[in-house]
Amino acid sequence: MAESFAFDDGKDAGALRTIGEIAAGFNIRQHVLRYWEQQFPMLRPLKRSGGRRYYRPEDVALVATIDRLINREGYTLKGARQAIEKGSAGAPAAPPHPAQPGMSASPAPDIGPQLRAIRSRLAAALAA
Repeated sequence: MAESFAFDDGKDAGALRTIGEIAAGFNIRQHVLRYWEQQFPMLRPLKRSGGRRYYRPEDVALVATIDRLINREGYTLKGARQAIEKGSAGAPAAPPHPAQPGMSASPAPDIGPQLRAIRSRLAAALAA
């Protein structure tokens, strides 16, 4: 989870942030963040008196990853949670998990050898 998010609020990068600041920074409603806390057990911001939430930099990075997986890459909540738990969520180009039950996501084929063969044929054709 090497993803980071830069806030333009004048605070230090390592500063604690409230749920309102996180919601505004990611354009996500506060109730969605609270729901994500239930769905992603690894997302645990500090809670102070009165239940006020303070997100640490690692919480912000996790929210950025969850947001990317769900809102941009099309993962389901379950798929995003599994990708984060397995550690495969760090690559932004990862294929999304299927949203419909019964569909399977097949791994991408290794096309490197085919591309090298095409490149050598093109080079031979240009040299002739």
